[in-house]
Amino acid sequence: MTTWLPDIQQGQGPLYARIADQIEQAIGNGALPVGTKLPPQRNLAFDIGVTIGTIGRAYSIVRERGLVSGEVGRGTYVLDRPESRPPEQADPLTTSLAGTRPINAPAGKLRFDSTAAPDVGQGDILAKLLGDISREHHGDIASYARNFPDDWFEAGCQWLARGNFRPVPESIVPTLGAHAAVIAVISAVTSPGDRIAFETLTYSQVSRSAGLIGRRTALMEGDEFGLIPDDFERVCAQQHPKLAFLMPSAQNPTVVAMPLDRRLAVAEIARKYGVWLVEDEVYGSMTGDRLPLMAELAPERTFLVGGLSKSVAAGVRGGWVACPPHFSQRIRIAHKMVSGGLPFILAELCARLVLSGSASALRNRAVEEITAREAMAREVFSGFEFNSHPRVPFLWLKLPDPWLSGTFKQAALQEGVLIDDEDEFKAGRADRVFHRIRVGFSSPPERYDVQRGFQILRRLLDSGRTGYDSFD
Repeated sequence: MTTWLPDIQQGQGPLYARIADQIEQAIGNGALPVGTKLPPQRNLAFDIGVTIGTIGRAYSIVRERGLVSGEVGRGTYVLDRPESRPPEQADPLTTSLAGTRPINAPAGKLRFDSTAAPDVGQGDILAKLLGDISREHHGDIASYARNFPDDWFEAGCQWLARGNFRPVPESIVPTLGAHAAVIAVISAVTSPGDRIAFETLTYSQVSRSAGLIGRRTALMEGDEFGLIPDDFERVCAQQHPKLAFLMPSAQNPTVVAMPLDRRLAVAEIARKYGVWLVEDEVYGSMTGDRLPLMAELAPERTFLVGGLSKSVAAGVRGGWVACPPHFSQRIRIAHKMVSGGLPFILAELCARLVLSGSASALRNRAVEEITAREAMAREVFSGFEFNSHPRVPFLWLKLPDPWLSGTFKQAALQEGVLIDDEDEFKAGRADRVFHRIRVGFSSPPERYDVQRGFQILRRLLDSGRTGYDSFD
């Protein structure tokens, strides 16, 4: 353990931030070499005459910067390769907005922290369609999208249709991806200070974005069947949220599909308390789930959101939202305000992908590839507890003792694999600990890379106490 001490008279800003900056500087100049154990928080606080809370915040910052790792009862140790940390994460506010992922991913790593559509030959199709659009719409692609052709709305109707459900064109708003659609809805039907209800584990980038525009978070509990209706009602009665964000068909990150009885109960509770619902169907559209959508069960208050990023091509930024009656114009204007507007070339490209049948064909090919990779995961991780679905590009894996989620993530990074710890999916501060990680497997270009990444993670899981001691 080092005898290094920070000089609290140096630097600017809050004391905890100055201490964190000095730790980073000491790591950079070699005063705190790789593997060094930092002083215990209580000892350091006593030695320099500050509160233990100040040291705790400083250690938390350098841990979030990827410079150290620490476990209760074991201490805090300097990690290898701090130069890979993007400089933008030095700001705690930036870190809080970014979640637990680095703003710029380290180079040369296997990306198991993304669920973008796998490469199934989209490039050739996109190149042809973009060439056609460029030839046919010289003026349109060089200007703003001032008029929305009927085809853009028809494409949304087709893409969001499920079974006997098909939204009408008047309800559709084309958007710059599904995320932009959700934020447009939140901006349009809630006000700063209003609460938005999220499951404790969810696609937390929505909750962070909502916080950035002044909305507050209310947390709802779930179990192996998804959102618990009784807890949704508790939150509605006690915290009065204006809107709830849901992923009923393939929840991210748990992969859970909410059964019909719960969907019906949630719809009735939303009616009782006047709560708007946003139904994110980005993964659900891939599963073949035949359960009715929330948009069918509560059409007067549900905004159904879908897009192309997970099943067709993430780079085209295509999405649509089907609105309750009389809300499409409001959402369209809100989307323009929060996103800056919809580029003609992208909206036209997405419409042509859907209406030509190319989007459905690419989705089928993507699902086929995902199914093969999920089967590989089942084989490699046999014997461990995890949730997965043959048509969903990630799994939710329970870590064996003594692994903690953040520690395992750091160990995987040292072995060249980027994964997501459970904190990446927490919509707010929660006492509950799940000891799980999400492993997304659609981004590695080849199945060989997927297999190699799975095997690295399996070795870490099998290493038990030895692997744990190697990294902390």
